[in-house]
Amino acid sequence: MAQPAASVEPAVTSGPLSPDETRRYARHLTLKGMGGTGQQALKRARVLVVGAGGLGSPIIAYLAGAGVGTLGIADHDAVSLSNLHRQVIHSEPGLPKVESAARFARQLNPHVTVVTHAERIEAHNVAAIIEGYDLVLDGTDNLATRRLIAEAAEAPGLPLVSGAVSMFDGQVTVFAPGGPRFADLYPAEADDGDLPSCEATGILGPLTGVIGTLMASEAIKLITGIGTPLIGRVLTYDGKDARFSEFSY
Repeated sequence: MAQPAASVEPAVTSGPLSPDETRRYARHLTLKGMGGTGQQALKRARVLVVGAGGLGSPIIAYLAGAGVGTLGIADHDAVSLSNLHRQVIHSEPGLPKVESAARFARQLNPHVTVVTHAERIEAHNVAAIIEGYDLVLDGTDNLATRRLIAEAAEAPGLPLVSGAVSMFDGQVTVFAPGGPRFADLYPAEADDGDLPSCEATGILGPLTGVIGTLMASEAIKLITGIGTPLIGRVLTYDGKDARFSEFSY
């Protein structure tokens, strides 16, 4: 199935940084460990964000701002009024989320090529949607879809940054070739009936910003080779008590 794509001229995602890019990314260029090499890696990267909602909003904002060369956004849903307390890149209820998110990203950084996939992730299309990307970030809100994305990313050996939120709590981890798999953290018998829904229990708006920003940071680390990614480790955040903790699996 063909994927609907952005109807704008693509940005230049290879070659030297332009004068505007040099000014735009000045704080990255002077950052030890990042510099021009890291910024060029970001410019060459092709990253897919699945879900343009609570987690996807800060991910899209920070990856576009950071200068990721090609930013794919996959979401089948439309913006609703109840989204806006946490999905901060959107402003118009009724607009398709991919369209709203793409408009935000392009306005923030015209040097980023945005590709949109306005369809639900399912078994028959997930491999085609992921194809051509270097890295995937999963900001979806149900276990069945997350399992599909993890399996599709694992098959070609793509790293996957995975986040989840509920009420006041959230978590982030990274699945990568050679490390523990999604199935090691979420056994096959686990299903969405075991997890509370956002509609039923509610969610603190800024929590999605905390976790989504951490996911964007992990993506930048993976692209540039900076630091130690959360492979085999889950970083958890308790928003009520303002505590981070970690466990290995």
